[in-house]
Amino acid sequence: MAGTLYVVATPIGNLEDITLRALKVLREVDLLACEDTRQTAKLLDRYHISLPLTSYHEHNEQEKADYLLEQLQAGKQVGLVSDSGTPCLSDPGYRIVRVALENGIRVVPIPGASALVAALSASGRPTNEFVFLGFLPSRKGPRKTFLQKLKAEPRTLVVYEAPRRLLESLLDIREILGDRRLTVARELTKIHEEFFFGQVSEAYDHFRAHSVKGEIVIILERGELTRSLSGTLNAEEMNLLVRKAMVAHGISQREAIRMVAGQWNVSRRGLYQLLLSTKRSAAGGEL
Repeated sequence: MAGTLYVVATPIGNLEDITLRALKVLREVDLLACEDTRQTAKLLDRYHISLPLTSYHEHNEQEKADYLLEQLQAGKQVGLVSDSGTPCLSDPGYRIVRVALENGIRVVPIPGASALVAALSASGRPTNEFVFLGFLPSRKGPRKTFLQKLKAEPRTLVVYEAPRRLLESLLDIREILGDRRLTVARELTKIHEEFFFGQVSEAYDHFRAHSVKGEIVIILERGELTRSLSGTLNAEEMNLLVRKAMVAHGISQREAIRMVAGQWNVSRRGLYQLLLSTKRSAAGGEL
């Protein structure tokens, strides 16, 4: 009989942030796949757990997936952990999970800590709809191109960033997405945990004056495209929002216009007239 793959969330900083169920699973599995065995060993030592470890990372994940599949097919119970938090969220692991599922192996999530959820819950930003985008591109050109695609995104944006790139990324965000409101969370659950609330420009000034350490989560509120149907309204961006709503929710154009108008606090009639007046030049065809 085949074994089970357990996807186990581990603490993101404070080692006390682990569930009783996770500890039970870690004590019972036959093998534990770790992003970095040295990092995972600290957690296991804290709770006096001893079991065989095998490393996996972005450079050997495909090869290690085949090995773990063999172990699972042989009846072994296998755990999967990342260095911290929930595996597969901006961490290696999804290939291992996919291979297991494709081969009929049972995959069981053991939920727990996640930097994404922890940062959002204390961010003070709208969380009814958000988009998680992982790490921003490390190079300036690709990062700017990436941000350009988000100009018309109406939902809260969540990204991870490395401390050495934080200031450069904040400058690019302000240039492309505007000086919108944001929360910057760093060193979550650790001694020097910090939440910064303010505008992008204020965050830049704050972190330029302080040493930045630890992994960072940036939560950006939606931009204020417009509060009226005059001035700087970008019809192409609004057109894109309407089309995205139609596809995402499977609704009609009229319903999408109503939704977008409500989200952006603009006149539904005025929005329709604006888009109608530009339909011939709008990207992607007529409204």
